[in-house]
Amino acid sequence: MAVDSERQDATENSVGPSRLGRVLLGLGLALQASEDFRDMEDNVEYAESAGVPMPEVMAPFASGMMVTSGVCLALWRLPRLATGAAVTFLTAVTLTMHDFWNADEDDASGERLAFFGNVAMLGGALVFLREAFR
Repeated sequence: MAVDSERQDATENSVGPSRLGRVLLGLGLALQASEDFRDMEDNVEYAESAGVPMPEVMAPFASGMMVTSGVCLALWRLPRLATGAAVTFLTAVTLTMHDFWNADEDDASGERLAFFGNVAMLGGALVFLREAFR
């Protein structure tokens, strides 16, 4: 009985940080993606330079998907879809758009920073993807 009580207390205590983490990650993803809409022309050019097919369609679609996914993650609505979309997006974009190992010397530092920032967000999204399937 005491073990069950301790387990329940541990679960209840972990809900706060988990909820806070979801909100921070979700809002961070949504707000970062919403910035893309401020200068979509540059984002389309960037996607085109990285070889993204139909960049004029894919860039706004990807940004919209991440805004929606981030808000759903923060609110924990459709969590499997939201976290799955975030994981898919971050995996694809991190490897294709932020390949600092292939970047010009002038761009490598910024691409490396974006790459590792995305890796950190991907780690958080993977944790919540697992939680979504519990």
